[in-house]
Amino acid sequence: MIRPLTAALFATSLLCSPAWAQSVPPAIAAAVADTARPDTDKERDAARKPGETMAFAGVKPGMVVAELAPGRGYYTRLLAKAVGPKGQVLALVTPGQAARPGGLDALNALAAAYPNIKVVTVEYPSMILPEKADLFWTTENYHDFHNGPTADIAGLDKAVFNNLKPGGIFYVEDHRAADGAGLAATSKNHRMDVAVAKSELIAAGFTIDGDGDLLHNPADDRATGNSETGHFTSDRFMLRAKRAK
Repeated sequence: MIRPLTAALFATSLLCSPAWAQSVPPAIAAAVADTARPDTDKERDAARKPGETMAFAGVKPGMVVAELAPGRGYYTRLLAKAVGPKGQVLALVTPGQAARPGGLDALNALAAAYPNIKVVTVEYPSMILPEKADLFWTTENYHDFHNGPTADIAGLDKAVFNNLKPGGIFYVEDHRAADGAGLAATSKNHRMDVAVAKSELIAAGFTIDGDGDLLHNPADDRATGNSETGHFTSDRFMLRAKRAK
């Protein structure tokens, strides 16, 4: 478990990363600097490194981005600002998420404030989007897609592949499990074995185009639950999976 001081030092080290900071394109930097962002979002930036993360994933103005399990919209807002008025962000939620009382309030408020955000309810493994996306995005959710009685990770990955344009990217970020932990870690510790994630993505037709270590935290032993470690100070992996054709 990361002690409070260790977590604070980790967040500070992430904030002071000039090599990564220099690689952030202007549109992404402007999205992070957006004064409309709530303070609760800004407080997470040091640990989540949104500018560098979006740059790694390849976010660009004019893109169609489909976000799986957007939560309350931390990245939804940033992506909408980064892709700009000629781009679009599809916030993809499941029927179960949509049925929760107030479950879509935050996303619907974002869609009202940002005309290029659209909230879409779909079953992930069977989704067919109205147009193919340039980028699919999910952060700290991929392990959860394995859990539950109706989980179908192979179907989900293939649906993402089929709804991407040729050359499109599936960006997957998640809490890293111990090496060799296998699928048991998805429910036991709410973490993902990166080797398993890669094999699943490759099986769906993707090639691994990038494997980032920006969010690596060596102080995390990766054996405990991510909530015990600290949800945004855990050791996280970053994968850029590409649909080559």
